[in-house]
Amino acid sequence: MTTIEAPRTPSRPARKKGVNWEKWGWIYMRASGLVLIILIFGHLFVNLVMGEGVKQIDFAFIGGKYATPFWQVWDLLMLWLAMIHGGNGMRTLVNDYSHNRVVNRILKGAILAAVVVLVVLGTLVIFTFEPCPAGAPADLLPSFCPVK
Repeated sequence: MTTIEAPRTPSRPARKKGVNWEKWGWIYMRASGLVLIILIFGHLFVNLVMGEGVKQIDFAFIGGKYATPFWQVWDLLMLWLAMIHGGNGMRTLVNDYSHNRVVNRILKGAILAAVVVLVVLGTLVIFTFEPCPAGAPADLLPSFCPVK
């Protein structure tokens, strides 16, 4: 006894084998969007609502935040999720509106390069930020740094 399958049509294409990257991209956009809402509103609350509001944000405030691993990880998650989320969104737009295969590949390559460069630079800033570098001239150091 054999089963008869419905004919393949554009609305019912043949099933491909392997990982469905479009599905996982769609899932990532929803999950990262939810996490980003929490991270961004937490960031805005701490920076703008708590304490003295916008007046408190200066070099010393950032130096104090990046002195703790909690805020480093918080900002790192926000950076990585936002950049990958935005890059994936731009990739989707390129796929929707760029019908020339060469132009499509160039645009997606440029998006990938921009995301990688910004993620690497942002990560370096988060983990190498040193508000009081050793050996710096005292007149160039912020007022909160101990004079050596």
